[in-house]
Amino acid sequence: MTTARTLTVPAPAPEAAMTYFGAELAFEVDPDDLVRDLEAGHTDGYVIVETRAEEAFTSARIPGAVNLPYRDMTDETTAHLDKQLVYVCYCESVNCNAATKGALKLAELGFKVKRLSGGITAWIAAGYPVEGETTAGETTATAGIRCAC
Repeated sequence: MTTARTLTVPAPAPEAAMTYFGAELAFEVDPDDLVRDLEAGHTDGYVIVETRAEEAFTSARIPGAVNLPYRDMTDETTAHLDKQLVYVCYCESVNCNAATKGALKLAELGFKVKRLSGGITAWIAAGYPVEGETTAGETTATAGIRCAC
């Protein structure tokens, strides 16, 4: 009998799966959950942070996001931030790690963080609203969304 490739490596025990997937959800939020919160006005307790360069933020950003490029994160540049809040970091896409670098830097500075899955390209691909120079109807390709780290 041939084993399906999908099952070549056995699935973990339910307890191990709970630990792994629970941790994954603790570290990430998906665009759908975030947009539903924004639409419902549930914006207390977190801040959306664009971690790419200022020109990327100017081009297109998630409504209500603040720009804090990961390269500029220091004790001084984050002194005004509330350490009681959660900072949801995002960047261009899964091909860009500015959100990961920003989340790591903020965590090193003592902040609670999460990362937005898929970045702004996933956000736009889902049809969610953006602010900035990008206009409605533009695709990520025509809008010039890029890493800009």
